[in-house]
Amino acid sequence: MKLKIFLFVLIAGISLIFANADKYSNDKFLTYKVDVKKQNLKLFWKDENGKRFGSIENLKRWTAKKNLELDFVMNAGMYKTDNSPQGLYIENKREIIPLDTTKAAGNFYLKPNGVFYITTKKTAKICTTETFFNNGEISFATQSGPMLLIDGKIHPDFKEGSKNVNIRNGVGILPDGKVVFVLSKSEVNFYDFAIYFKSLGCKNALYLDGFVSRAYLPSQDWNQTDGDFGALFAVVRNK
Repeated sequence: MKLKIFLFVLIAGISLIFANADKYSNDKFLTYKVDVKKQNLKLFWKDENGKRFGSIENLKRWTAKKNLELDFVMNAGMYKTDNSPQGLYIENKREIIPLDTTKAAGNFYLKPNGVFYITTKKTAKICTTETFFNNGEISFATQSGPMLLIDGKIHPDFKEGSKNVNIRNGVGILPDGKVVFVLSKSEVNFYDFAIYFKSLGCKNALYLDGFVSRAYLPSQDWNQTDGDFGALFAVVRNK
């Protein structure tokens, strides 16, 4: 009897996840998966002259001059009024901005917040800010908040049916180690956004930003190239 009850609860839970996933399917979200072992996923903030890229269009022009092809671009987390990344920022193994462990108001500080990073061995990870440690073998990292999923659990402050809706973008780690970026095509609350990452199989996922979010993904005819951001995620390759 206990086994039957357990199986019923398990099936019901799985059905709920897939029901939500169907409710917020590809019609609701732009989704892009990256194999960091095969694709070149990097963070960009400033060019070699110290000039901030800002918009996706500016990054497109710069990469074209470098004879590079852009497969994907998305804004990479929150930024300050001077457009510097908010919180930890590591680019090409250089820690440009340190980890922010401050307690304050706002989405960035809604604990637990977290860090997305790529190691020198081409492994992508997401962890909470409290558990992050820079061992010197991190190529790229960006801090943001709140965490959407923590070890498979939805952030405890998210409420089902919340009226706090917005355009949102985030990043998660799939069971096979690939990275998945998601941009909502219309307004969504935090709970449903987290549910979508959970339906994809992510155990850990991190919120990046809100209504300002943009993405460039020509393979899916998604060509937002405006914006005025801090750092940008991009997948680049030689032409």
